[in-house]
Amino acid sequence: MGSTIPEQQALSYISTAASLSESDAEKIFNSLQPLPSREFLIGSWNGGAFQTGHPGCKMMLETRFAGKDFRGIDDVDPIMEFDEKDKRVWNEEWGHASLREMVFRGVASVAMIYDNKPIFDHFRYLDEENVMGAMDAPKVMGEDGTFYFYLTKRKV
Repeated sequence: MGSTIPEQQALSYISTAASLSESDAEKIFNSLQPLPSREFLIGSWNGGAFQTGHPGCKMMLETRFAGKDFRGIDDVDPIMEFDEKDKRVWNEEWGHASLREMVFRGVASVAMIYDNKPIFDHFRYLDEENVMGAMDAPKVMGEDGTFYFYLTKRKV
């Protein structure tokens, strides 16, 4: 998969941590290609937020969000955090998750479904090392819209 304008825009926001509106993040996300497969996510990923002003951005900072760990299609730690010693640890409160293919905004793509919370994280392809995510969780996040985040493959 080659790089295109939306991928370049997303990667630029990731590298600079520049602010963007939620509608701009939505336009970028909606223009991206789906992941090639659920297995594409298997591994350990660092994570961060697109700086849209969504309450999820503040939550990620407060919880010291580290990323997500995908051991298998049905074996995902959706919220990894840094503890007081800067070690990556699983946040038990958020439980585990599974990967499924779902249609989101008219595109069949990979979604991560939390086991114990009404949350769906939808993923789109940026490049072989980066994905963009859209957290669809109105029952958890309220009416604040979609929370946009990114994951970068860890070199372990």
